[in-house]
Amino acid sequence: MARFPIKMPQLGESIAEATIREILVAPGDEVKADQNIFEVETDKAMMEVTTPCGGVIAEITAQIGTSYPVGSPIAVIEASEEEALKAGLIRPAESPETGSAPSPDENLHFAVAEKDVIDHSVPAAVKPTVEGGLPVPVRSSVYLSPRLRHRMEELGLNSADLAGLPGSGAGGRVTVEDFEKFIQALDQSRMTDASPMRIAVADSMRRSWTRPLASVTVPIIMDAVLAHRKQVEAKPGVSLYAMRALALAISENTAVAGRLIGTKIVHPNAIDIGFAVEAEDGVLVPVLRNVDEKSLAELQGPYDDLVRLARERRLPKNAMGGGVATITNVGPFGITAASPIPLPEQNLVLGLMAGRKTPVWDDTKGTFVPRMESKFILSFDHRILDGGAAGRLLQRIGQLLQEPGKL
Repeated sequence: MARFPIKMPQLGESIAEATIREILVAPGDEVKADQNIFEVETDKAMMEVTTPCGGVIAEITAQIGTSYPVGSPIAVIEASEEEALKAGLIRPAESPETGSAPSPDENLHFAVAEKDVIDHSVPAAVKPTVEGGLPVPVRSSVYLSPRLRHRMEELGLNSADLAGLPGSGAGGRVTVEDFEKFIQALDQSRMTDASPMRIAVADSMRRSWTRPLASVTVPIIMDAVLAHRKQVEAKPGVSLYAMRALALAISENTAVAGRLIGTKIVHPNAIDIGFAVEAEDGVLVPVLRNVDEKSLAELQGPYDDLVRLARERRLPKNAMGGGVATITNVGPFGITAASPIPLPEQNLVLGLMAGRKTPVWDDTKGTFVPRMESKFILSFDHRILDGGAAGRLLQRIGQLLQEPGKL
C-alpha cells in the first residue's frame, strides 16, 4: 500500500486557512472514502475535512488548536492502488510508489509551496512574522509613510488599529516613533485573543467602510403582518416577511442591488438575500436563494433550518456568500435606531427596528388610532443610490407588507 498526504482543502472561495478543532480518527484506523476525519473552524463556520479515498490512517501531523493554510499536509493515508486510482491520486500509467501523482493543489486558490509548509511545533494562530507580531489581517493606509507601513506589516497591523492615536508629525501624521511608543504601551495592557470570527467581521466591516455609505429611514405599519402571522399555522418571523418584500421590490428594478464596477452598474443574476444570525462572538449571514421566486410558505422551512445551522456554526457551503442584500433584525434587542453597514460585496442592508405602539391619523375615522410601527432603515452604497431612490425602495417594501397574504 502506498502513502498519500491528506492536505487542508479549500473549504470556501475566500477561505485561506482553517483551525483544527477535533480529530475524529487515530493512526491505524481504517477509513472509507469521504469519511470525516477532522472538524475544523474557519472564519465562517465549523466544517469537516474528509478522506480522499478508502485506506488506513498512517499518520496524523495536524494538532488541535493549530491553524493550517490551504494545501498544508495534515495527515497521511495508506491506500491500495485501486483506491488511489478511483480517487485520482495517481494516473493509470503511474506507480503509486513513485509519488508522481498529479498535485491535489492544482485547483486550490491558496495552495502553499513546500517551503511555506507550516511548522507543526508552533500554532500558526500565534506564530508572528517577527517577535512581537500580532495575528490580524494586514492592510495599509495611503496616509502612512513607507517606513511606518513596512513596520506595521511586520507586526500584522492595519491603519484601523491606529484609530485614535495622536500623531506628532507634520499635519498630525503618526510617525514611526509614535507607533513604537503605542506598541510599548500595549504591553502594559491586558489583552486577549480575538476569535477568528471576530477578526473576520472586523475586517469585513472595515472594507465596507471604504465606500460612501448612507442611510434612510421610513416608519412601516406592521399590523397587517402581525395579523397574518396569527392566522397561518407556521409562524414566519418578521424578518422573513421583510426579506420577501425586499426581494420583490428589488425584482422590479434590479439596478438598486447592483454593484458599480468602473463605469458600469452590474445587475444581479439572482435575487439571493442574506439574513444576520447572531452566533458565538460574531454574526453569520446565511443566504436564501431566489427569494423573489418563492412564496413565504416555501421559504419558511429553509429559513428555519439555516437559522439553526448558523447558530451551530454548521452552515453548508451553498448557503454562504453571493447575496445581493442582507436583512438584520435588531428589534428583539429593543433597538429603535441604528446604522447597519452593508457587506463589502453588497450594496444594500435593511435594518428592522423594534416595534412600538404609535398614534396614527386615520382619515376615515377622523381620529388618531393606535398602530404597531417599526422603523425600517436602509443603508446603501451612495454611488449606486441617492436618498430619493432609497426612500422609494423602502416605501415599496412598506406597501408590499400591507398585503402579507400575497408574499
